[in-house]
Amino acid sequence: MDALRADDPQWIGEYRLLGRLGEGGMGRVYLARSERGRTVAVKLVQSELAHQSDFRRRFAAEVEAARRVGGAWTAPVLDADTDAATPWVATGYIGGPSLHAVVADEFGPLPEHAVLTLGNGLAHALRDIHGAGLVHRDLKPSNVLITIDGPRVIDFGIARAVETVAGNGLTMTGAVVGSPGFMSPEQVRGERVTTASDLFCLGSVLAFAATGRQPFGTSNSGMHALMYRIAQEEPDLTGLPDALRELVTGCLAKDPAARVTVDQVLAHTAGGAGAEPWLPGGLLARLGREALQLLELEAERPSAPAPGPSPTPQAVVSQPLPDAVPVQNAVATPPPAVPLHATPAHSTPPPPVPPVSTPPPAHPAYGPAAAPYGPAPTPSSGPGAAPVWRSPRTLGTWLAVMLGLSTVFLLIDFKLNLAVYDAYEAYSSGTGSREAIRDGQKTVDSVGAAAAVVSLTVVVLWLVWFRRLYLNAEVFSPGSQRLSRGWTIGGWFTPIVQLWFPKQIANDIWRASVEPTVPGPYGPGTRRASLALLGWWWALFLTMYATGWMNELVAVTAENIDDYAGVTAWALLTDVVTVPAAVLALSVVLRLTSLQVKRNETRQQQGNPGFGPAYGRRY
Repeated sequence: MDALRADDPQWIGEYRLLGRLGEGGMGRVYLARSERGRTVAVKLVQSELAHQSDFRRRFAAEVEAARRVGGAWTAPVLDADTDAATPWVATGYIGGPSLHAVVADEFGPLPEHAVLTLGNGLAHALRDIHGAGLVHRDLKPSNVLITIDGPRVIDFGIARAVETVAGNGLTMTGAVVGSPGFMSPEQVRGERVTTASDLFCLGSVLAFAATGRQPFGTSNSGMHALMYRIAQEEPDLTGLPDALRELVTGCLAKDPAARVTVDQVLAHTAGGAGAEPWLPGGLLARLGREALQLLELEAERPSAPAPGPSPTPQAVVSQPLPDAVPVQNAVATPPPAVPLHATPAHSTPPPPVPPVSTPPPAHPAYGPAAAPYGPAPTPSSGPGAAPVWRSPRTLGTWLAVMLGLSTVFLLIDFKLNLAVYDAYEAYSSGTGSREAIRDGQKTVDSVGAAAAVVSLTVVVLWLVWFRRLYLNAEVFSPGSQRLSRGWTIGGWFTPIVQLWFPKQIANDIWRASVEPTVPGPYGPGTRRASLALLGWWWALFLTMYATGWMNELVAVTAENIDDYAGVTAWALLTDVVTVPAAVLALSVVLRLTSLQVKRNETRQQQGNPGFGPAYGRRY
């Protein structure tokens, strides 16, 4: 597992990300933990795919179908948001290597009894997948994960949403889909793919597990030559144990109708699948070490990405949807082997094989039946703190009160400056006196001192409130903020940047705080008109900023009483701009506060399901 990068979100839905498991053609896969303490794998699809309506439709359909699979041998789909601007899906996490990594890189071919156990588990998985109306279409060693309890099949069904979308280098419906070396003849020819295709792939997987070689060779001699051998030539089964030859040959029949069925595979493999342990000792030791590493990860500080098990590169790249370790061991005392093509004496398929023994309780991070940890404590500050919802209502109320008081002082200041300006005019025409001007200016200065205290309070409250809104926005839409949380304060005080960054942060906060309804040009439920209030406020803020600096510049350069007439004129202009700017700022505070409170109430009513990223980072 790799550490999270700067462009990775901290949360996806209700899942706090711990690290990267891999990245493939469909998107990124993260190791994450739910609010209840379960360790999961979360896949965030590519932004390019998210913009294609055909992909969204197929992705939603495949996720719904995958939810129905369940079973002890396949990947349980735990949660998903297919309507998010960037769709995602969460599955249980399996802390085991892929079959490809085990055979090709670490331990070599598996012993005969291990291959029979492997075939039995994969057949159970295919029965669950086919029973849900799905065809895997990409059963290969890198999509089979090895655990102490048996194999687990990942990436079933969902990959088809990518494979059938046209454009951007993806294949279209009817095109050849699959992994070279582990495709069926009908996949090679681009014909209709049925459940029999998965049985052909199963035969190739078992041959690879038993011999360490692909039965039709690799693509080193050319992709077209490999596909020709799959479609036309017989497999190379040199070194395959005799006990497996009939099974593998029956799976690798060119004609789909002549291949063995899932029930026949289950009956044939049950005779040799009862040996325990089913894996070599060195591999069992590795699985034990990785289990301990995962336990250590569970004990790590919950807010910071922590080191976890380190799968081999092949396992990382090849598991787009890591799985959870099921709690049931379906290896049993076997009945006698049945010939592959024997006609059963009954018309119904054989019953599922009962477990040998009651398995030990699963760790809460693995088994779905285990008791949850409960909410994990999350630090509220520091560089590794995860965002936690906190109501801005109290802060917003106090800020609104102080903005209102500041507006009152601005109106008083405007009236006093107008009186001073009239005194200047009277003095210039010979009807006034210097004393009247001085007295008026002293009154303006006294009110200005009181207004400065109120303004300082507004600034402090504004920064705290603004930062709180940012953190809440990260809870609503993880990864939606284009700028880091440090800019929520630093952006107001950094020259040049302060004329741009705070407004961009405010835009992102606004979009994340709006209830997601109809997709708009800037994310779910957001339209250009919804940002009009922010736009007018920011325009007046920049104008106030410019006139305020001009007012200070004129005041510094004033040398006599006549020059101070210009200072008063600029002060009046600044007040004319600042008063409506303060009123609009008050409206922004009330509006954004109410938006966030309302959205959080909706999340609570829906059981706090979490929301996916609204849109990607742009900086």
